[in-house]
Amino acid sequence: MKKKRNLLFIIVALATILVAGAITLKKTSRKMNKTENAAAAAQTAGGDALVLLETSEGNIKVRLFGDTPKHRDNFLKLVKEGYYNGVLFHRVINEFMVQTGDPDSKNAPAGKALGAGGPDYTLEAEIVYPKHYHKRGALAAARQGDQVNPERRSSGSQFYIVTGKAYNDSTLKQMERQLQMMQKQQIFNELTKQHKDSIMAMRRNRDQAGLQKLQDELVAITEQKAAENPAALTSEQREVYATQGGTPHLDNQYTVFGEVVEGMDVVDKIEKAETDGRDRPVSDIRIISAKVVDK
Repeated sequence: MKKKRNLLFIIVALATILVAGAITLKKTSRKMNKTENAAAAAQTAGGDALVLLETSEGNIKVRLFGDTPKHRDNFLKLVKEGYYNGVLFHRVINEFMVQTGDPDSKNAPAGKALGAGGPDYTLEAEIVYPKHYHKRGALAAARQGDQVNPERRSSGSQFYIVTGKAYNDSTLKQMERQLQMMQKQQIFNELTKQHKDSIMAMRRNRDQAGLQKLQDELVAITEQKAAENPAALTSEQREVYATQGGTPHLDNQYTVFGEVVEGMDVVDKIEKAETDGRDRPVSDIRIISAKVVDK
């Protein structure tokens, strides 16, 4: 059983090397004018920033974290440009999350598939874990999957607010084991990338013995590194996930860069909306306007 698991590591890692490729997009050429720059500097000088989202279901106030500055500053820039005004909550899943920020959704007819829109850039991941995690009310950046986005770069505009659900202790332990397996897979993938040339050469030469030896070495290193800093839920996470809820299976995978401070009842209302087969609300729910606020 252990050998099968080890073989799975290298098969997945080799597949990642052969088919995965990070998408690098040019940064937008549009810049804020001097007045907007000064306002943004004033807002971000203290670290965190507050944004009020006026939606068709009510107001939601979010705090943007100062220790995820690239995401904070990008969000503030888009807010000041009016980028979010009129966008739909295009993906809503009960007991999971509500997602918005696709500019293509502003005038989208009923039934249109959404979720691919955004500015012509992505953001470097700022995963501050376990300090920021996917508790109920967390604000996080959407992104493409690991197969095409191994660096876990964030969408330039799309974000989601976590609703999730509460979990019992046995389920949390199971999720923790899954997090540990994902951690090992990530470590093993990185090690495999470092030996890509050697692996490809041995494959061309059909050197099965060499591949097996390298695999065993990389698995041993993986186990050692994982043991030094094992993926585990903190006591705070366990308590919050058991009482308030969230989506722990997303932890350490996506950038959490803020949280809801007012209006979670509005988020709950959006979460319960009737949706179609693509998880888009049947009746449009949109952000009417977004603005930076002082308190």
